[in-house]
Amino acid sequence: MAEKNHEYSWTFLTNHSHVLLCLAENSAMRMRDIAQEVGITERAVQRIISDLVDEEYIERVREGRRNTYKINTSMHLRHPIEQERTIQELIDLI
Repeated sequence: MAEKNHEYSWTFLTNHSHVLLCLAENSAMRMRDIAQEVGITERAVQRIISDLVDEEYIERVREGRRNTYKINTSMHLRHPIEQERTIQELIDLI
C-alpha cells in the first residue's frame, strides 16, 4: 500500500483493488481500519465492499458480531486490458 501521510494526485490501482488487497492481508479487517489504510471514508469502504460482494469477488461471512470476507481468487479482473488475469494473480503481484 502507499506510504502513510503522503498525498498523491493519482495511483496505479483503484480504491476497489486497495480494499480487496487489505482484505487479502486480513480477512477480518474492520471497515474503519481499511478506510484509514486506503485513505478513503468508511462509507466509501462500505460501498466498495457492497460492490465486491454483489459481483461475487468476495463473500461476506458473519462470525459473531463481526464480518470476515472470503475472496474468490479465481475471478477475473474486469478491465479488458487485464481481464485474462485473476484476482489471485493481482494478490500475488502485490
